[in-house]
Amino acid sequence: MRSFGFNVLVLGLALGNMAFGQSSGVSDIRDRIKITLNLYSFNTPLNKGEETLESVIDYCSEIGFAAIDATGYYFKGYPATPSDEYINRLKYRAFRKGVQFAGTGVRNDFTLSDADSLAKEKQLVKDWVVVAAKLGASTLRIFSGNGVPEGRTWSQTAQQVALAIDECGEFAKKYGITLAVQNHNDFLRTAADVENLFALIKTDAVGLMIDIGSYRTDPYREIEQTIRYAVSWQIKENLYINGVETKTDVKRVIDILRRHNYHGYVPIETLGSGNERERIGKMFEYIRDAAAASE
Repeated sequence: MRSFGFNVLVLGLALGNMAFGQSSGVSDIRDRIKITLNLYSFNTPLNKGEETLESVIDYCSEIGFAAIDATGYYFKGYPATPSDEYINRLKYRAFRKGVQFAGTGVRNDFTLSDADSLAKEKQLVKDWVVVAAKLGASTLRIFSGNGVPEGRTWSQTAQQVALAIDECGEFAKKYGITLAVQNHNDFLRTAADVENLFALIKTDAVGLMIDIGSYRTDPYREIEQTIRYAVSWQIKENLYINGVETKTDVKRVIDILRRHNYHGYVPIETLGSGNERERIGKMFEYIRDAAAASE
């Protein structure tokens, strides 16, 4: 059985020495989860320049978010890494606003069959591990990949993905960063896919970012099936039950977190049209109220 001891250490430090996955003696789930914003919620205005990382930090402080998950492609020049000067400026602003960096992330593909292309994908992850550490984040969100290349099987591809994750995870361990592999309805479509991949992974510097909107058959069961790997989340307004888009039962998700004694960051990601700040504010209230009712 794989050890997640390193994740305990990293999340424990990040959350004030409160151990991940272990009882803290605190009965109120509000003291054990950190409601966080995944900045994809601001994807359109960030890409158009209508919002900046600075303005989003200010907004999250006003609303009451504990932290942000700021994906790498919202930093100018991505995939090149930002300067230390800019990183430190953001860190200072977040500190003064009482907002933490829960994580950052990259768009990588470890299913590529070309060796040179795969090497570049691994280097991308390693480069942004360093950025995550400089930001004071706990996780770097990564992907398994887009799918099975022509002429290969899922199992063969999974072996390659696991080896790449192991290599990057051991690198991340040196910086105190946990890789958060997101199930994204791509190479990882089901809870069984997640379990099969994690059975191959050897490094303990890796966990799962559960994207509740990417389980497309029986999401609540699959969330519960894979929560033991969870180091972060994407809680969305809607999820899919047997392929049908359905409003998320937020209280049910929070009950699963409480029942499995999850400690840590719980990022929300709002999608769709309309005013981003209004949608995010409503979702924040849903999560906050569900946590308050889950005792």
